[in-house]
Amino acid sequence: MSRLVLRTISEALYVALIYGFVFLPVVVLVLFSFQDGALPVPPFKGFSLQWYERVFDNSRLMSALGNSIVVGLVSSAVTTLLGFLAAYGLARHGFLFSGILQWLFIAPITVSYLVIGMGLLIYFSALGVPKSLTAVGIGHVVINLPLAFAIIYSQMGEHQANIERAGRDLGAAEWQVLTFVTTPTLWPSIFAAFCLSFTFSWDEFIVAFLLTRFDVTLPVELWGLLRRGINPETNAAGTVMFAVSIAFVIVIQAVLLWRRRRLRQE
Repeated sequence: MSRLVLRTISEALYVALIYGFVFLPVVVLVLFSFQDGALPVPPFKGFSLQWYERVFDNSRLMSALGNSIVVGLVSSAVTTLLGFLAAYGLARHGFLFSGILQWLFIAPITVSYLVIGMGLLIYFSALGVPKSLTAVGIGHVVINLPLAFAIIYSQMGEHQANIERAGRDLGAAEWQVLTFVTTPTLWPSIFAAFCLSFTFSWDEFIVAFLLTRFDVTLPVELWGLLRRGINPETNAAGTVMFAVSIAFVIVIQAVLLWRRRRLRQE
């Protein structure tokens, strides 16, 4: 057997082990959410949807699910808008300290969510802002803004600037260029920024745990269920969260793939 074949087999095995290590817990979670028994442990005793029925009949879980959706959509919309405006301003109207501002926008990526959450908790307490879903939404804007900014800013290259110059040459005002030229041509990256922001907000726990009291998001509610023990209902709720995250990732990939094909055709 040649070295090339051995190397290919070893690389494939290595990749399989990595993916197995990452996804095996998820496979177990999903599998035992369909367990026809009281405990999510081997052996698998049969297929059943009873735990999903209990999840959707659980008023606290459904309330937390609704809270997560609202917080995710609102915070992601605000994050995407702020990220777009910041990227456009720094890319098209650079000034002396624009490099420092870019660094400040990206800096929160390097900070632990725990540190950000504790900082926001102390800051809100000093201002008299109570723990609430609004506070969580602000926290999610803080942690997701660097991501949205980086995604949109990366697409504002010279080719995009040339399109905007063409719009100005044809008599468009600055707000018209921003509204009718920049935004439509950048919509795949804007949409990707929104979807990724929603995905990270959807399953974020630390900031949501620190900044809520009674009205909580789904990850915080799931943590409360786990404190009372593992059961198939918890697995079913976790599977629902995972399915939503995967759905958004698939949508993002589909949009980006469509964008690449369209650019190649042009």
